[in-house]
Amino acid sequence: MDESEIPPPAKRVFPPLYVSTGDPSIDRLAFFHLLERLKTQKRTGWVDNKIPNAESISDHMYRMAVLAMCTSDSALDVSKCVMMAVVHDLAEAQVGDITPREGISKQEKQRLEAEAMHNFVHDMLHGSPAALRIEALWNEYEEGETDEAKFVKDLDRLEMALQAREYEMAHALDLQPFFDSSLPHLRHAEIKRWGESLAQTRTRSR
Repeated sequence: MDESEIPPPAKRVFPPLYVSTGDPSIDRLAFFHLLERLKTQKRTGWVDNKIPNAESISDHMYRMAVLAMCTSDSALDVSKCVMMAVVHDLAEAQVGDITPREGISKQEKQRLEAEAMHNFVHDMLHGSPAALRIEALWNEYEEGETDEAKFVKDLDRLEMALQAREYEMAHALDLQPFFDSSLPHLRHAEIKRWGESLAQTRTRSR
């Protein structure tokens, strides 16, 4: 579908941030339930393109985590990459999957997501060691400076391209913009090879 054919998205409404009860057990359980939003919220780009049964945010993160386990790069801390993949979109449980088409600036998106993470870590999980580990992984991904963060960012791009290819085959679509915004930007040598293999499957089918 041509992007010009996609109507502007409705203005996003954010749910209120969680207010701590002061009881760690109750607040922790509230966080566990909040994670369900990641299972039910659809990825915005696919919804905008009217993809039937579009993947959820957690669908996306799960495959990224398994992809991380498939690397042969012994220089990476693979366990950290897997955990980072699982938490990199965690803030979307509160703010949803915000896309550039919604008119929310990059700075505002970052502010909203940082606010959500602070709410999770300190108001719901009371700054526990586990919460601080989640926060550190999320921050590392956002900063994008370490080898692991760069690798997981490439997995984010590749996973989107994989999903786009699957939707193309399932629904007889041409989703070229999703490939243009992902595969040319891969930097990790192994993931670039995976992306090249994916691109070849599209070439052979045409």
